[in-house]
Amino acid sequence: MMSKAAGTKFLILNNSLELIYKKGYQSTSIDDIIATTNLTKGAFFYHFKSKEEMGLAIINEIFYPKVQEEIVQRLAKIANITDQIYRAFHFVLLESPLLIAYGCPVVNLIEEMSPVNNSFKKALSRLIKKMHGAVEQTLLTAQAEHQIRKDVDCKRVATFLLTGYSGVRNMGKVLGKESYTHFLRELKIYLDNLK
Repeated sequence: MMSKAAGTKFLILNNSLELIYKKGYQSTSIDDIIATTNLTKGAFFYHFKSKEEMGLAIINEIFYPKVQEEIVQRLAKIANITDQIYRAFHFVLLESPLLIAYGCPVVNLIEEMSPVNNSFKKALSRLIKKMHGAVEQTLLTAQAEHQIRKDVDCKRVATFLLTGYSGVRNMGKVLGKESYTHFLRELKIYLDNLK
């Protein structure tokens, strides 16, 4: 059972994330956040000293645990790596609750905040390194089990997969779902060539 204070903090973070996802971090004000929570400014500032602290909490307390739970743990249980990577991409692009028109909240924050705020850059870098490491380790395990070729550079493949995801999420904002289906078709060919 969550305490009242923890519940309030959770409400602020989740409502903030939803607003930031649709409007962007810099376009979302503390007043916007307060309006969606029916809390006072005092309640907001009880939990966060600033909007920046709240934004960093979204990365560290929402995104990072989700990456641990949904990517790191899930990848550790994979049997057939290339099929599972394809299925994972298919799910996040075509079946997840993320809206095509708004892209990916993590990718959006990387684009918007990394160039202008070093604290955001460090927190997002930690998140991406965690994702990259999980993908790379899964590929290395698959390579040791002879699921992919020995000459495959797993670190480069992990980078390629993550940057491909980032790019197609951005392209989808303007080109729509078709860019996802085109990407998935080419991804399947790429993954099959790793065998």
